[in-house]
Amino acid sequence: MKPCSESRVFLGMAAILASPAIRQVFSMIERVAQTNATVLIQGESGSGKELIARAVHHYSLRCSKPWVDVSCAALPEHLVESELFGYERGAFSGAESPKPGLFELANSGTLFLDEVGELEPRMQVKLLRVLDGTPYYRLGGVRKVSVDVRIVAATNQDLEGMVEQGRFRGDLYHRLGQICVRVPPLRERTEDILPLAEYFLRQYRPNGSFSSDAGELLCRHAWPGNIRELRNVVTKAAVLAMEDRILCSDLGSELTLRRQGFRQPISIGHSEGANLDGMERVTIMKVLAQTNGHQQRAAELLGISRRTLSRKLKIYELQPPADRSYAS
Repeated sequence: MKPCSESRVFLGMAAILASPAIRQVFSMIERVAQTNATVLIQGESGSGKELIARAVHHYSLRCSKPWVDVSCAALPEHLVESELFGYERGAFSGAESPKPGLFELANSGTLFLDEVGELEPRMQVKLLRVLDGTPYYRLGGVRKVSVDVRIVAATNQDLEGMVEQGRFRGDLYHRLGQICVRVPPLRERTEDILPLAEYFLRQYRPNGSFSSDAGELLCRHAWPGNIRELRNVVTKAAVLAMEDRILCSDLGSELTLRRQGFRQPISIGHSEGANLDGMERVTIMKVLAQTNGHQQRAAELLGISRRTLSRKLKIYELQPPADRSYAS
């Protein structure tokens, strides 16, 4: 029986809710959002962490106030401080006029710090002080700035493990994680797969549908790249398929090879005693294999930056497969 699903929109981003697991997450968010507690959203890349963050703001008492989001991994290290806290004219070469930081822009509203695990230690200290209510200076400033901002952070990393390794401040971890929300990966909420796939299909083919075999194939895939990978597969099928009815053969070689039995599906995270680092290591190598070693495409499927992928390859001492593809 086809799962019953509902659609909601949070700050312009659609949410498709079908599985009990994701409905439970949103039920929790509706309660948590009414407080001013900081929220730490944890989950694999592409699992929908930004959507959860937007839902926190949507349901909060600050919903009519500013929403500001930033990816900590996307900011070069030398620009993180000036972007978050602003700068005054002449603070550095090229600073011809003062600029408010993201904290000021989010004043009275919500600031979403995506990939917060990427912050370097010095910025972790300053962020902790601001979260504790301490006024701060803009870069090159002489006047302290006070803000009232609700922080929502997200990460695909094991911050608790990073604390034990000395790579992330324990006091900041506990300050960010007043409320911790785990977003289950797509393989743990298979009831969401087909409703999500149908939603993505309608964006390009309003009259499109999946054959029963194609729908079954989608639901049996492990989706290491989670929703982002599912969207990419469905989008490609919608654009390239000859007919409105999407067949197994339209879904790409990786999925169809699984159906034909040439490869066994890889189940990640179900083996007893597997930890998050081990799961991440296997996922990274699997996606790199799928992309023939093309690191940029692998990063897109994983929902992380190329810089983050390179860093993880060094951390796990992984040797990626040779890149046998050619960028178009």
